[in-house]
Amino acid sequence: MNLRQTDKRKKGSTKELRVMVVGSSGPSQFQLTNAIIGREVFLKDVSSISASVKNKGELAGRPVAVVNSPNIYDKDLSQAKREMELRRSMCLCIPGPHAFLVAFDMETISLNDMKTPRILKKRFGAHCLKHCMVLFAYEGSLDRAALENRVKKTEWYLRELIEKYGGRFHVFKKNWRDRSQDKELLKKIELMVASLGGGHFSSRTFQKAEDSVKKEERRLKKRRAEEIEKTWNEMEQQHLAKELCFQKDAYMAQVGAEIQAKAELDKGWLRTSLARGLGTGLVVGAVMGTLFGCIEGPGGMVLYGFIGGAVGASAGGTAQVAIKHIENRVTSPLSFNFNSIFINRFFVASRTRQQKETVSRI
Repeated sequence: MNLRQTDKRKKGSTKELRVMVVGSSGPSQFQLTNAIIGREVFLKDVSSISASVKNKGELAGRPVAVVNSPNIYDKDLSQAKREMELRRSMCLCIPGPHAFLVAFDMETISLNDMKTPRILKKRFGAHCLKHCMVLFAYEGSLDRAALENRVKKTEWYLRELIEKYGGRFHVFKKNWRDRSQDKELLKKIELMVASLGGGHFSSRTFQKAEDSVKKEERRLKKRRAEEIEKTWNEMEQQHLAKELCFQKDAYMAQVGAEIQAKAELDKGWLRTSLARGLGTGLVVGAVMGTLFGCIEGPGGMVLYGFIGGAVGASAGGTAQVAIKHIENRVTSPLSFNFNSIFINRFFVASRTRQQKETVSRI
């Protein structure tokens, strides 16, 4: 029995660990990603990125996928771009991250850094903090035990920060070549995941992201069906029966990985949402403008209708950006509809705000 349990643990540890790294400002989140993966995927002077990315590697022997998105306080991004990259990061981390690692520079904690828990709750839902761990970056050959003592006992603002994340934290060197910290970091992440039932974080928004990616995967597979069939026919002529099965499996694994990577980068989810907002806003704005224009006569109806449509389209686009914050708070029927929730929330009746979090098994 003990042997079987050991085998299960070994088998489970080979499963990919999905991690979403979050940065407030500066290079800390990119230094952390380098440290996790064990190679320099981000150059030392990188302090911001304009698009969400996923990198894969190993942490203490366990496969890991690390997703980075633009820093929370990156001033160079528009609200629409920020929203798109947030959704993109979710698509890159479906069905959901096992852990959110929130990175800070230990020597430059700011007032904005202290506000990150509130922003994360708005982005991912209130329960995401249970899946968060604070990572403090430090430089040099300082004693890690002394640094941890500083966080827990000496510096009150550091202690206050980690308490917002349930007291979970880890200090790491900015030097990614130092692999001495890998096992301890992995152990802390796995203990946090185990304490939450061993599953990953999920929410209605992550489910929406997964549905979007799966839909795109089906479309891409259908498009490549002819190519796959042709390749299989060629394999049947080139390989013996014993090798054929292996070759087909390897080929389909490669095709599946290519399709998944392409599907995760599809922008259809955000494009559809924004277009829907613009269209709805345009129609509603035009109608309201025309009604107000009746007071001024036929000319006023045309003028106010045009102005109302333009203003409504702008407001509609902004409203769709705001919908993400609503969808995690409002209980909806099984046939989930973004616009119905928006209208019900603001124009019909007040509905109870709830956060729905599902923890799925790995």
